[in-house]
Amino acid sequence: MTDRSAGQAGPPDGGPAKAGELAELAPPPEAAHRLFGDRLPEVRRYAELLADSGVRRGLIGPREVPRLWERHLLNCAVLSEIVPEGVTVCDVGSGAGLPGIPLALVRPDLDITLLEPLLRRTTFLEEVVELLGLDHVSVARGRAEEMLGSLNPVHVVTARAVAPLDRLAGWGVPLLRPYGEMLAIKGDTAEEELRGARDALHKLGVVETSVVQVGEGVVDPLSTVVRAEVGESPGGVRFAARRAKAQKARSGRAARGGRRRR
Repeated sequence: MTDRSAGQAGPPDGGPAKAGELAELAPPPEAAHRLFGDRLPEVRRYAELLADSGVRRGLIGPREVPRLWERHLLNCAVLSEIVPEGVTVCDVGSGAGLPGIPLALVRPDLDITLLEPLLRRTTFLEEVVELLGLDHVSVARGRAEEMLGSLNPVHVVTARAVAPLDRLAGWGVPLLRPYGEMLAIKGDTAEEELRGARDALHKLGVVETSVVQVGEGVVDPLSTVVRAEVGESPGGVRFAARRAKAQKARSGRAARGGRRRR
């Protein structure tokens, strides 16, 4: 069952909004001015797209529009507090771009991939990335469990209310580089989910876990994040053979490409 404890914006696979369902977007709060600074015009444009096109195309629910700033944009952007500087990030199940696009708007030093399996969502994401001029953001269409070998391993995987933690880790952890980390925005059930997922996380090569809260002075309540750090084998034994096969395939493609260039 899909986990919506962190307030994922919109119904799963919801259809387009009906006429008259569009709600009014509130002006950005003072916290948004402080957090986004000179990037606020781009953030405001993204909020407008979510409130209009996002609702019309069924990417977020119309009831989310009045609370877009506090519950979604700021709630996601404060994840930047615990993302290291200058790393690669894959936002798994990005949906309408949460948390990946708010994170990109506040952190231009990051190299971010928005990973999403549904065409109508990736189309929206590509439009947003182009419109906002986010040169450090790319969009990839596919399921996380099928992307091993297609995407370069990343330092950080992010996710928000995509699935229960054990299932989410099975999708996201194998995409990590050795000693990388998964950051999953969760709700009040974070501690409980983490306790229930420890065995599954251990099998996936996770060596340390914690629950942290971010957004002091920006959001209330604070954003709750489950942090899962991996050792030298992201994905554990289960993914070791697949990883080796994927690396061999990448090396083969690179060698063939080099011969063609000569």
